[in-house]
Amino acid sequence: MAEDLNGCNVSCKLSLDDLQAVCRRERLHCKELQVNKHNIDDYEVEYLCDYKKSKEQELYLVKWKGFPESANTWEPRKNLKCKKLMIQFHEDMERELRRQKRRTTCPKRLDKDVAWILVQKAKLRQRLQRWEADLNKTRNHPGRIFVLNEVDLDGPPRDFTYINTYKVGEGIVLNEMAVGCECKDCFSDPVGGCCPGASLHRLAYTDKGQVRVRAGEPIYECNTRCSCGPDCPNRVVQKGIPFDLCIFKTGNGRGWGVRALQHIKKNTFVMEYVGEIITSDEAEKRGHLYDRQGATYLFDLDYVEDVYTVDAAHHGNISHFVNHSCNPNLQVYNVFIDNLDERLPRIALFSTRPIRAGEELTFDYKMQIDPVDAESTRMDSNFSLAGLPSSPKKRIRVECRCGSDTCRKYLF
Repeated sequence: MAEDLNGCNVSCKLSLDDLQAVCRRERLHCKELQVNKHNIDDYEVEYLCDYKKSKEQELYLVKWKGFPESANTWEPRKNLKCKKLMIQFHEDMERELRRQKRRTTCPKRLDKDVAWILVQKAKLRQRLQRWEADLNKTRNHPGRIFVLNEVDLDGPPRDFTYINTYKVGEGIVLNEMAVGCECKDCFSDPVGGCCPGASLHRLAYTDKGQVRVRAGEPIYECNTRCSCGPDCPNRVVQKGIPFDLCIFKTGNGRGWGVRALQHIKKNTFVMEYVGEIITSDEAEKRGHLYDRQGATYLFDLDYVEDVYTVDAAHHGNISHFVNHSCNPNLQVYNVFIDNLDERLPRIALFSTRPIRAGEELTFDYKMQIDPVDAESTRMDSNFSLAGLPSSPKKRIRVECRCGSDTCRKYLF
């Protein structure tokens, strides 16, 4: 913060690191920023731009943090104390030389096109790190979000806002729950069947929070008006994404994807599908636009009737980046917590099998689910290009690239 003579505070847009760099560049001492005569000549490497070597030594072209590119200097390896940046630079260099089918051993000097790519990769990594920080600042769930692109130079998606819960569209009202359960122990001693019993259903989870009802059967969790506490085993989806996940760029033309960074047990909650709730009429209008773009972000909420749709194209959470597979490891469930309007369920994704750390997360955009009761007369999942005619002859054929042995070849 900067303060003028009238006592007016003005926010500074520079980070503390950037302010320290300014002080060093202008040769200024600052007690608050801990820049003094002993460390004023300590400069931080922002990224490495180029490489060359001779018989005597290896040299790197350094971009210094807080300084323009015109101030870049060649520095011998022995003078640099940026081990992580150096490892990353060599990994990028080897990857690019391999892509261009050149020798991957360090050349005496890099071609200009290779050096340019390495600088762009370094700048991209900074942009992705800023986006990653923004995502983690916005999220309200325990699981952290990481971002990685080792495939191309695509940065964060444009016109996308991370949200944690549904964004309610114009003319739509979410009514909160009127009553809650009176249970002291919802699992061992449910009163009147607890919240699921009030809707003539059974408790959906085991004592360890794993789903035990079949897909298509609704889940009723305890809500804000219930007597039970936050540790109630019937509070799962409402606690948010529990695992660390990574948004990564796929290498086979499927755009961004999401992979697990931790082992996930079978029947475990992984994430919600979140976006803007719109009417089916509005979804039909948007669907024609998304169809021309090849987008698939419209999820019909058709548990009992097809009235509303979730549009995650511009507002959504990490589920926005989850790809389709004809052999998925995630399954869709309809969940009701503080809202009992059966036309507006929350969409939760649970694991269908154990998922190892590093494995990509997927669900079937055309999941077919047999009804299990009179209420579930429609399919539980209809993730498609909303607004398109249902006739296969008239629908746009979207090629599937999931690569599974059971691939249907086309998404729609």
